[in-house]
Amino acid sequence: MLQQVNGHGSGSAAHGGESLREDLQEFLGREAPLQQLDDLTKVNPVTLETVLRCLQARYMADTFYTNAGCTLVAMNPFKPVPQLYSPELMQEYHAASQPQTLKPHIFTVGEQTYRNVKSLMEPVNQSVVVSGESGAGKTWTSRCLMKFYAVVAASPTSWESHKVAQRIEQRILNSNPVMEAFGNACTLRNNNSSRFGKFIQLQLNGAQQMTGAAVQTYLLEKTRVACQAPSERNFHIFYQIYKGAHAEERVRWCLPEGATFSWLPHPERTLEEDCFEVTREAMLHLGIDAPTQNNIFQALAGLLHLGNTRFADSGNEAQPCPLVDDAQCSVGTSALLLGLPEDHLLETLQIRTIRAGRGQQVFRKPCSQAECDTRRDCLAKLVYARLFDWLVSVINSSICAAPNSWTTFIGLLDVYGFESFPNNSLEQLCINYANEKLQQHFVAHYLRAQQEEYAVEGLEWSFVSYQDNQPCLDLIEGSPVSICSLINEECRLNRPSSAAQLQTRIESALTGRPCLGRDRLSPEPSFIVLHYAGPVRYRTAGLVEKNKDPVPPELTRLLQQSQDPLLKVLFPADPEEKSQEEPSGQNRAPVLTVVSKFKASLEQLLQVLHGTTPHYIRCIKPNSQAQAQIFHREEVLSQLEACGLVETVHVSAAGLPVRVSHRNFVERYKLLRRLRPATTLGGHGLCPDGGRSERPPCTEPATLRGLLQEILHALPAPLHCGRTKVFMTNSTLELLECARAQVLEQCARHIQRGWRRHRCRTQARQRRAAVLIQAAVRSWLARKHVRRLHAAATVIKRAWREWRIRMAFLASEELDGVEEKHSSQAPCSPSFSPLPLAQTRLQGAITRLWPLGLALANAAVGVHGFQRKLVVFACLQLPVGSPRSCTIQTAQEQAGVLSIRALPQGSIRFHCRKSPLRYADTCPGPSPDSVTGLNQILLERHRPGHV
Repeated sequence: MLQQVNGHGSGSAAHGGESLREDLQEFLGREAPLQQLDDLTKVNPVTLETVLRCLQARYMADTFYTNAGCTLVAMNPFKPVPQLYSPELMQEYHAASQPQTLKPHIFTVGEQTYRNVKSLMEPVNQSVVVSGESGAGKTWTSRCLMKFYAVVAASPTSWESHKVAQRIEQRILNSNPVMEAFGNACTLRNNNSSRFGKFIQLQLNGAQQMTGAAVQTYLLEKTRVACQAPSERNFHIFYQIYKGAHAEERVRWCLPEGATFSWLPHPERTLEEDCFEVTREAMLHLGIDAPTQNNIFQALAGLLHLGNTRFADSGNEAQPCPLVDDAQCSVGTSALLLGLPEDHLLETLQIRTIRAGRGQQVFRKPCSQAECDTRRDCLAKLVYARLFDWLVSVINSSICAAPNSWTTFIGLLDVYGFESFPNNSLEQLCINYANEKLQQHFVAHYLRAQQEEYAVEGLEWSFVSYQDNQPCLDLIEGSPVSICSLINEECRLNRPSSAAQLQTRIESALTGRPCLGRDRLSPEPSFIVLHYAGPVRYRTAGLVEKNKDPVPPELTRLLQQSQDPLLKVLFPADPEEKSQEEPSGQNRAPVLTVVSKFKASLEQLLQVLHGTTPHYIRCIKPNSQAQAQIFHREEVLSQLEACGLVETVHVSAAGLPVRVSHRNFVERYKLLRRLRPATTLGGHGLCPDGGRSERPPCTEPATLRGLLQEILHALPAPLHCGRTKVFMTNSTLELLECARAQVLEQCARHIQRGWRRHRCRTQARQRRAAVLIQAAVRSWLARKHVRRLHAAATVIKRAWREWRIRMAFLASEELDGVEEKHSSQAPCSPSFSPLPLAQTRLQGAITRLWPLGLALANAAVGVHGFQRKLVVFACLQLPVGSPRSCTIQTAQEQAGVLSIRALPQGSIRFHCRKSPLRYADTCPGPSPDSVTGLNQILLERHRPGHV
């Protein structure tokens, strides 16, 4: 106990109070940096209050995305933020080596799912579950994710494939405005509330390129066509054609300006979703041409006119209910637009057909006013539901890829948010039931399954308490007795159902259930279900009728008789249908109710989700007024409690969300042993051979842990080895992937280095071989050329020899004739002595060698003296016996004489000049006893002399 000593106690208390205030101010001053905490697991301590303050600080700083461990929290900004979803930002997240290091964003989730598909780690298929209340931004989030996938998953290599990818991308994106126009409506909580659930399957091929998509829808709220809650609107498409139709289209569809329709409340409100041209253009891109669009909008206009058909009470059960005064025109217009006979349409709405007895006799019974209104509404809901399903099939046929063209998929689940209105019926029960199932899937996947698996694997783990909604699901769908089973049983009973009786059956059969409540002050029969997001009161009135969803067969037969091309497609004539319309007695098949169909489709969806790697995005609505920069703590707190976000943060902060089996871990990361330094082999308790034995290194947890420590060195992130799996955080997985990428890069460099070395060696060998081949070819060509030259030279020499011998022979023959002539003409000349026989033959050969009459006396070599004289006489055909009768003179040194001529009775001169012939200057070495050529004779000059 503190005591006051000399007044110091009060001073100490005052000082302590002051320091406490300083600490409190310091603590409150830390509220500003909360906007920098991008993960709620970093908040300390993790409580609802601290999480709420962190989200509020980030929201007021225009930071709308925050990580919550394995979940992304998305706050609705309620204002356009174009820079937050630009294509440049998409590319930034796609090109980042580690997108988790960037700011939290839906693109981070999209890139993580896309990289998981590329890594081919089981399970390869991915799914993104977007959940939250109505108006929290689920539809916008799904739309942005589709745009992101369309951008990053379209990377074709050729121009043709680029055009195909662009067409697929455009069709996938164009399916959004069409689905939203026909399936979304303005509610109390959201101006663009999805009134149906959809699962979009984005199909990827082996190269992770988007090849197509498929859309699966769940539970369209078709009752909204004929019944809208106060302050709510009908589907967007009705307002689009009412406001956006052109003048000629208004005439064609009978939609005059200022016309009022009872099924079109609040037409004066203008929303962003009322753009008619966007819907028409999107339908055109999906393959719905202009005539088909005209038929669609004409049928919708016919439904609007059908809503103005009102009946009055006849006052007599035997008489059909008459129309009110201004309803006759609406019936005629509706019949004209729907292509139906007006009388037959009115008769079908007023009179019902009953088949009874063994002979199936037909009875016609007039309907009451309420029954007429019900049949009118049923006709409108039937047409709109068939039209919506037909649009979904057209969209799927336009964007769906062939089964053999895609291998993996990324699923986007956009379902209705949790709903609680003053009056809740079967639609809200099914919607909240779907949210309960998705919440259980999340709890089973991330909370309960994680903690149970930690215990099975032998990991040290302090269990976190979480809100399990299994009791609520047992109340709704459990066996053998549940709310759904009781409602279905009421539908099978052949008696009219009472709302009070149904309430009594539910309370008596399900008494003691913890999630069932009762409002004793409610004037209407109802029951209360305590959902994970809060209690909801459901009215039992009309619950059984909505679950039956009865369609009178005469309405179907009426629509099959329509002359409208679209209605002929929606309601084809089936001859077998007549025999199966109303089976009687024990042959009657069990009634397929709305709850049964919805439950079957939901189970199928969850089966698909269980086969994928799920990713969760929790959309939070900061206020119910849909205004920016307003943060209502109470509303956000209720949403955080409803989705179990605090438990998620606790488990995610302490848990290990990534788990890989030993075999898969070794198969993927065994190459990381290349990073192990050689000096650390003996320091981690490995096997004696350094972990290189044939036995898998992960058979023992201690060995695997030592090997992982050896690979990752001193890794600060937690990593645990269980009995059959390896557990790690996302940061550890990223470190492993970075190290694996580093090793692969090193291996790639080694491969590239070896390939380059091999290529250089191969090129060098090829170069040497080419040089050898070229040398051999050149040698062969040279030898071939030389052989050809030798052969040609041999032929030339042979021909020359033959010609020379022939010429010599001919010359000798002529010389013989000349000698004989000279010897006969001058036998007795004493001054002229005969020549020897060999010299005479040589002179004759020389003389006959030049038959052109050119003198050989000017040759530098050859004959001399008397032989020269004989040559001249023989060439000029001069008489040898009379030498004094003529004189021969050679003038080699006198220029200007161009010819050699014989002057009768006088002297003869030989004139030479340079020859104009080509190569005349070339003088081969002459033989001393042969004449070398004409040019040589003309070029060689001697001193003039007289013979």
